[in-house]
Amino acid sequence: MWFIIIGVIIVFILNYNRVVDTKKFISDSGGVMTHFMESDYEFLLSVKYPGRNLDVEALFQRRLRDGVIAFAVGLFIFMNQMSFMYLLICVAIAFFVFKAPYNNLKSYYKANLHYIDMMLPYYLKSLEILVQHYTVPVALSRSIDTAPDVFKPGLRRLVARIDSGDSSVQPYIDFANEYPVRDSMRMMRLLYRLGLGGQQNKHEQVMSFSRTVSSLQNKAREQKYKERLEKMENQTLVMLIFTGCGCMGLMFLSMMQMMNF
Repeated sequence: MWFIIIGVIIVFILNYNRVVDTKKFISDSGGVMTHFMESDYEFLLSVKYPGRNLDVEALFQRRLRDGVIAFAVGLFIFMNQMSFMYLLICVAIAFFVFKAPYNNLKSYYKANLHYIDMMLPYYLKSLEILVQHYTVPVALSRSIDTAPDVFKPGLRRLVARIDSGDSSVQPYIDFANEYPVRDSMRMMRLLYRLGLGGQQNKHEQVMSFSRTVSSLQNKAREQKYKERLEKMENQTLVMLIFTGCGCMGLMFLSMMQMMNF
């Protein structure tokens, strides 16, 4: 243990005197350390911070640094009683500190995904009304102001790519990938085909789009009612448990008083 402490002190002194540059070492070994990066880490960052140019490797290296610091602090705390069990505890603490930012991103993504899943049908319904009077690119552009805030960054990128001359399906696919909820990919493909269609069959395509949107609205409404019912059932169950425990507690106190008399 003392060898580890002496080694840390030596590294600190060398780094302080610029003999060893630990930052350069981390950056040079970044390619090796990124093998430990989660496959969806960059995607989760883009979901929580849309439109920002984040340095993913720098953020990941910060997680690694925090994990190493947590491990070193754990070693220092258990220095006088170090054993294999305490070493495992230090590793577990370091792993928890390393994984905490990723788990927070994943929790945010799951909560955000549920909100997106519930809001997408209502946004598509407003878009359906605009599509009946305008072309798809114009309808998308006009829908940004009234769209839910969660969709606005993705819509701006989608409209910007269409305005720049990208007439392929890829902007629509990227939007669906950014908001990967129930039927988002199918709806974006329908919207793309609606934009390609001529005026002679636009009415039929709009009607098909409208039926699909109505189906999604019904599913979202059913899911909302189901969640509300489950919440009410859970609250009722909790109330019954507390009431039962309270009654049992009162009965127990009454019995104790009767036994004392």
